[in-house]
Amino acid sequence: MAKPMTKTQLVAALAEEMGTDKKSASAALDAVTNIITREVANGGAVTLPGVGKIYCRERPERMVRNPATGEQIKKDADKVVKMTIAKALKDSVNS
Repeated sequence: MAKPMTKTQLVAALAEEMGTDKKSASAALDAVTNIITREVANGGAVTLPGVGKIYCRERPERMVRNPATGEQIKKDADKVVKMTIAKALKDSVNS
């Protein structure tokens, strides 16, 4: 399995694809990240065409088991960020 792309590598690839410098590419990446974070934190969803949909889902209060002791404990309701992968991306990976 290949190593994940780091932010530095992503910024360099984005700068090359955009035909701009790394500083502008880094600013663009940070802006997109901030927009996605703000929207999902406020309960919305963001669709990245060709990549997928990022959204927040609420999980109800539930009982969980501590694997070390086997003790049942109540876990409060919380929110979790999910991502649904676009069919186009799945198809390109599997072809």
